[in-house]
Amino acid sequence: MNKVLFTIVLLFFGLVGGVLLLGSEPAPLGASVGIGQAMAGDTTGYVRALGPMPIQFPADHGAHPGYKLEWWYYTGNLQTQEGRRFGYQFTIFRNALAPPDSGEAEDGSAWRTKQLYFAHFALSDIDNQKFYAFERFSRGAAGLAGATPAPFRVWLDDWEATQIGDEMPPMRVRAAEDGVAIDFTMDLVKPIVLQGDAGYSVKGTGYGNASYYYSMTRMDTRGTVAINGTEHAVEGLSWMDREWSTSLLRADQVGWDWFSFHLGDGRDVMYFNVRNTTADVAPYAHGVVVGPTGDKRLLEPDNVTLTVLDTWESKHGGVYPSQWRLQIPAEGLDLEITPFMNDQELDLAVRYWEGAVRVEGTAGGDPIDGSGYVELTGYDRNALQFTDGI
Repeated sequence: MNKVLFTIVLLFFGLVGGVLLLGSEPAPLGASVGIGQAMAGDTTGYVRALGPMPIQFPADHGAHPGYKLEWWYYTGNLQTQEGRRFGYQFTIFRNALAPPDSGEAEDGSAWRTKQLYFAHFALSDIDNQKFYAFERFSRGAAGLAGATPAPFRVWLDDWEATQIGDEMPPMRVRAAEDGVAIDFTMDLVKPIVLQGDAGYSVKGTGYGNASYYYSMTRMDTRGTVAINGTEHAVEGLSWMDREWSTSLLRADQVGWDWFSFHLGDGRDVMYFNVRNTTADVAPYAHGVVVGPTGDKRLLEPDNVTLTVLDTWESKHGGVYPSQWRLQIPAEGLDLEITPFMNDQELDLAVRYWEGAVRVEGTAGGDPIDGSGYVELTGYDRNALQFTDGI
């Protein structure tokens, strides 16, 4: 097991008393793991994403234990009838501790498993400028955590996403921690979008640095948000991303910036760039525009200009971009993207920024607005970095 996963397992079992143990050297209290290191490790024996393959439903809604890592990822912007605004993120990750054919048996005990599940749940109370973030860890055994395709269910304890009725979607997402809770039902407005080349999404050069990736870009969402015992009925739009892979980042890639948003004219936009450690090397970037009826148009780096307009410094030491101008001439879009609140940093085992944003600008010269989510990884200057055994 590599040191990052060993650290996570120690965290889960509560054996370190708030201190990460790396070999014999204690790490600073409150330190996090760098995103590159969290996704590193020995990939021998795992299946790699090497090219397009048929993506099949409902099978691919479930787990892919031959791959090292995968996630089920939900974000959305919602509001009450009175206009009070909330953003949320809910993600369940599966991380394999050993390849399927490693010879480490899983039989003999209901507790034995090669799968570690962990989950992140965050809520942005935008009008009150308060941000809540939580995480959980569990082994994928004894019913504690897992994923099934039909009926669809992915869960960790009582945090879960499940299908409603005979098919998925529609679905239900719910999570609760320390007086903060969400309980939503979602229905798909547009067809599922296969990202990249028929679902094969390359993140950079190198053997297998890619994922299989599909999205449910626009889902009508309604339900409740609860904070400290007060429940609020909300509705709005959600986005689901689904990826599985064995490796994503090369040694010279430090993290990524990922954008998704819903525009008022019915279009949905996703764009990401994977950043390199040296500024003189262009990042790897890709994206898609999904039209009001579900038609898909790919975005390549030479079709997009992304300019950082402002930054925000975290109390934990990272400096994040905090405002952008996104120009997509082929779509007639000139947009300014601004967080609803600057501090939407998840201070968890892996520290990163993930938050609700507003979108304002023009489409073909006419005013347009929207909302969405941005994820920023690899900006934490104080993240633990390992140079041996990874």
